[in-house]
Amino acid sequence: MKSSRVLLVVAVVLALVAASCSGKPANIAPNANTATPIHHLVVIFQENVSFDHYFGTYPHAANIDGQPFTAVPGTPTVDGLTPELLTNNPNNGSPMRLGGPAQQVTCSQDHEYTAEQKAFHGGAMDQFIENTEIADCKPPVFKVPGMVMAYYDGNSVTALWNLAQHYAMSDNSYDTTFGPSTPGHLNLVSGQTHGVTKEFMPGGKPFPQGDVVENAGSGQGTVIGDAQPFGDDCSKRDQVQLSSDNKNIGDLLNAKGVTWGYFEGGFKPTSTKPDGIAVCGATHNVGTILGGTGKSGPMPLGTKDDYIPHHEPFQYYPSTANPHHLPPGSADKIGQTDSANHQYDLSDFWTAADAGDLPAVSFLKAAGYQDGHPEYSDPLDEQQFLVETVNHLQKLPDWKDTAIVIAYDDSDGWYDHKASPIVSLSASPADALTNPGLCGANGTAAKYEGRCGYGPRLPLLVISPYAKPNFVDHTQTDQTSIIRFIEDNWNTGRIGDDSFDARAGVLDNMFDFSGPTQPPLVLSPKTGNPS
Repeated sequence: MKSSRVLLVVAVVLALVAASCSGKPANIAPNANTATPIHHLVVIFQENVSFDHYFGTYPHAANIDGQPFTAVPGTPTVDGLTPELLTNNPNNGSPMRLGGPAQQVTCSQDHEYTAEQKAFHGGAMDQFIENTEIADCKPPVFKVPGMVMAYYDGNSVTALWNLAQHYAMSDNSYDTTFGPSTPGHLNLVSGQTHGVTKEFMPGGKPFPQGDVVENAGSGQGTVIGDAQPFGDDCSKRDQVQLSSDNKNIGDLLNAKGVTWGYFEGGFKPTSTKPDGIAVCGATHNVGTILGGTGKSGPMPLGTKDDYIPHHEPFQYYPSTANPHHLPPGSADKIGQTDSANHQYDLSDFWTAADAGDLPAVSFLKAAGYQDGHPEYSDPLDEQQFLVETVNHLQKLPDWKDTAIVIAYDDSDGWYDHKASPIVSLSASPADALTNPGLCGANGTAAKYEGRCGYGPRLPLLVISPYAKPNFVDHTQTDQTSIIRFIEDNWNTGRIGDDSFDARAGVLDNMFDFSGPTQPPLVLSPKTGNPS
C-alpha cells in the first residue's frame, strides 16, 4: 500500500513537471474555491477612451511618427474605422489621426449622460461634433476643430496594441450606461447607479442639477453625473451616498471570505488634521513623459491630484467605505476586513503582491496623471503605468494563475462609429437618445429611470497565461461582465435589485483553459514595444 502511494505521488509530480515544460496546464482537479484556474484577478480601470479612439485602425498604424508598430501575420481585424468612415463620415467632420509629442495631451470632451445620447442621435452616430465637442480647452493642451472625432494608433498607444497582439481583446464591449466617470465606476462594482439616498453640497450651496435623476424609482435617485462620495475626507464638492441596502461585489466577496481590495494612487493621506480628517495632498505634473514640469516648465500644464474621489466607487457604499483613508492594520491584513475596509493606496497592492499575499480580486486605479484621462493625463503616461504594472505582475510567482482585465470607465465623448444595443430603457428628463426625455421605446417603463444603456463602446483586454493569443472577441459584453466573471469564478451569487450583472455577456471566450499557456510579454514602459 505504501509503495502504491509513493508511485502515485511520483506520477503526479511527473505530470506537473511535464505540463510545466510543455506550456500546458496540468490535468489536475481545479482549485475548490474557483470555477476556473484563475485564482487571482486584477482589474485595471482606466479613464475616458472610446474603442475607436484607441483601436479604430487596429492593427494598421501609420508609422509616420512615434513608436513603430507592425502587426504580426494573421492578426485579426476589428470592427473599426473603415475607409468609408475615414473619408466620408456621416458627422460634420472626418476622423483625424493624433500623433507626435505635441498631440498627446488633448482636451477632454463633453461626456455627460445627455450629451452622449444626443451624439448617438438614435443610433445614427452622426452628432458628435454638435454635442460632445468641447469648446473651452486652452493651449498648450492640443485642440483643433472637430477634435472629438480624433483617434490614436499603434504609434502612440503602442503597448496596448502589443498586448492585444499577444493576448485577447474585445471589439464589442460597452459602457454599461451613458455618462461620465462616477456611473462607470459604480457599474464596475455593482451594476447599479440607482439608490441615491443622500445628497450634500459643502457650504449649504444648492445641489447641482445634472448629477442625479431624482425619484428614479423606489423613492431613490439615480447617479448620472460626477458627484463625489459622501463622507470621504477628500471629497471637495457635490457628494452622494447610496442606500445601505445596495450591494456591491465587495459585499459578495466578503460573504464568501474571498480576499479583495480597491487600490488607488494617492489614497494614502499626506497628512492628518488634529480632528482626524485625512488630507490627500499628493500630486504629479501633467505630461511627465513629455517633459511637463508644472506651471513654470517647458510644458506648463500644471499638476493633478493623484487621488480623485469619484474614481473610488466603494466609498459610495456605507458597507465598504473607508472615509478617513485609514491604513491596513498590518501588511498581512491587506485584502482582509480591518481598519482599511478593503480600500487602499496603490502602494499597498505591491506590498501584498511582493510578499506573496496577492488578494484574490484586486481593482487598480492609477494616480490621476497616469489614468489616461485627457487634459490631465495622456497615452504615454498611461502607457508607463500599464506596462510597469503588467511587467511586475508577470514576474510574480502568482502569475501562473492570474488574469488582468484592462477596462475603461467611460468614452469621454470621443467618437465611436458603432451604435450600442439598448438593453435598459429610460424616460427621464435627462434622456435624449430617441426623443427628448426618452431612451428606447415609447411607453415602456423602467424599474429605475436614468440608466439608459448600453452606452458607448469601450476597449477591453484580457492578459493572462490563459488568454487566447492575438484574439479579437466579438461577444457582446459591458463593464458588468467583469463583475459576472468574479461572481461565477468565486461562486458569490448575483447582486440583485436589477443589477446589470444578470444580463451581462461573459468573458469566457477570451480564455482558453485547455490549450498551451501564453508566455509573458515584457514591454518597455517608454516605447511600449518588446524590451
